[in-house]
Amino acid sequence: MGLAASGCAARRVTLPSDTGAPFPDFADAYRAVSASCAGVRTLTGELALAGRAGGRGIRGRAIVGFERPASMRLEGVAPFGPPAFILAARGGTAALLLPRDARVVRAERPEDILGALTGVALSPADLQAVMTGCLVPDATPLGGRLHQNGWVSIDLGGDATMYIERAGAAWRTLAGRRPGWEVAYAAWEGAFPRIVRLRSRGSASVVDLTATVAQLDTNVTLDPAAFSIDVPPGTAELSLEELRAAGPLRN
Repeated sequence: MGLAASGCAARRVTLPSDTGAPFPDFADAYRAVSASCAGVRTLTGELALAGRAGGRGIRGRAIVGFERPASMRLEGVAPFGPPAFILAARGGTAALLLPRDARVVRAERPEDILGALTGVALSPADLQAVMTGCLVPDATPLGGRLHQNGWVSIDLGGDATMYIERAGAAWRTLAGRRPGWEVAYAAWEGAFPRIVRLRSRGSASVVDLTATVAQLDTNVTLDPAAFSIDVPPGTAELSLEELRAAGPLRN
């Protein structure tokens, strides 16, 4: 799909292993660190992807767009010609068009198509939360611990934990764990992360992808047509099983 063998991924973050001490101000710290990402209604940007998924090296670029609560568009940028793929989702249903193959997957869950395509089986809301630094959407902090290295872990429930530290007078998210995934934020620019590393955990299929985010724009008006696909006449149907069998981001 127009993506080449990957280079080196961002350095893996080592999460605290000590039990830590109670941190009573966890709710205030969470509100401060999540204020910007929780306020994102729409988001557009460009991702430079590198890493491995399904035993294959991945390197390439994609254009992304999100609109809460559940809309997403993802286009694989090819060196020339039409996009390598177009994934559009709205209202819990998604379609994937492969313009170069003249194939289309219709009416599947977005997380199922995204998982078959990239190895990252996350819904639009979950992927937006990961990319903006919130880790999980609409979370409620349940407790906090202060660790020996100065990090604070905040329990968000549902097997999700956010790790933060002070950056001057403010707080910044460093990493997190959520069901099936470990996330590391290697660089920030303003209120949002610019390098996000996503690693699978507890899964036989290893995914380790680093996304470098550029041209990020938030809370702009997006055309509703962005979250649907015009399928050209003569495009052949492709099943989710066939897409999954082809492997993540096949070349």
